[in-house]
Amino acid sequence: MSYSIDFRRKVISTREEEGLSIRETAKQFRIAPASVSRWINQIASKASTTRQRKIDKSELIKDVEPYPDAYQKRTCRAFWRLSEGHLARS
Repeated sequence: MSYSIDFRRKVISTREEEGLSIRETAKQFRIAPASVSRWINQIASKASTTRQRKIDKSELIKDVEPYPDAYQKRTCRAFWRLSEGHLARS
């Protein structure tokens, strides 16, 4: 579960103001102690990155459209071949 930045700040500020331990803070807010510990070091969530695709999505769509019911194995064979440790267009 992802908690809002405001909630995280509230948890950390409550801990500091009341002088609570990580376990006490976690118990008070009904969250995992690991979350409190992590938020002490880093309040903001790490930005997720968009992973690079191995294949061009538009090319794959063009290949799949004529054969919408084909098995993935057929699509894979028609679209790719394994070459020197990486995928290349056949």
